[in-house]
Amino acid sequence: MADDNAQGDSVSLQISASPDELYDIVSDITKMGRLSPECTGGRWLGNASGPKAGATFVGFNKRGWARWATLNKVVAAERGKEFAFHTTANGTKWSYQFEASEDGTLVTESRAPFKPKPGAAKLVTNLFLGGSESHDVEMIEGMAKTLERLKAIAEGA
Repeated sequence: MADDNAQGDSVSLQISASPDELYDIVSDITKMGRLSPECTGGRWLGNASGPKAGATFVGFNKRGWARWATLNKVVAAERGKEFAFHTTANGTKWSYQFEASEDGTLVTESRAPFKPKPGAAKLVTNLFLGGSESHDVEMIEGMAKTLERLKAIAEGA
């Protein structure tokens, strides 16, 4: 896997819920901790109170004893279709896409670089997160866990 995750990664899962319902769950960054193994939640910044292109939020993360915050900017907020944001410190675009099907919705979570990973982000990844390749594998596994948790919440399991 490339250090900057040049090709990006994605994970998809079929969920028995509408695209709008799933978008509403995923785009509530204040409750992201119930879905993500790494992100514990977030807080909208400035005048933002919900998902809207251009809105910014701080995300709170943890891995073992390590804790950190990230600054993020929403780049797509189309209910029932896509919620995406840029994490500025590491140059990653996170995206959730929703495709209606006869059985509910196919949800795809993806991450890909929108700019080269800054040197400081590489250093932190290597020192505190087990290195880029190890963290990349963990991120892919985390995306699968996130979608499984989304499925459990949406389907009432």
